[in-house]
Amino acid sequence: MLYAARNWSPRPAWTLPGGKAEPGEALDEAAARELKEETGLLVDPADLALVHVVHVEQGWDQAGQFVLFVFAAETWTGELTNTEPDKHLAAEWVAANRLPQPAFPTTTQALAAYRDGGPSFTRYGWLDTVA
Repeated sequence: MLYAARNWSPRPAWTLPGGKAEPGEALDEAAARELKEETGLLVDPADLALVHVVHVEQGWDQAGQFVLFVFAAETWTGELTNTEPDKHLAAEWVAANRLPQPAFPTTTQALAAYRDGGPSFTRYGWLDTVA
């Protein structure tokens, strides 16, 4: 987990490593690149498993909707390092059943669903609608 600094988020909070895919970049490759850039850990995109998707109605930056794809890996190389100290206050391994607080709500939601065998897709921030 990464502890996002105030200059990157509205308040310091724990989050998963991640970011945006570059134009023409596959999601699994983007996930592997972001993991390396933010933590120093190396993972083969082929070793990533898509474990959860969150459709967010509005991000904290008020830039609109986005979709968060959460991947898991069982194999990687390297040592966990906070490679972007301008964005993150810390990088730490944490137990899945003891997530630190405060955490981004989407991080908590995605990890709880994955850990507990819940749905592979959730929404965040959307008003309940009647069909």
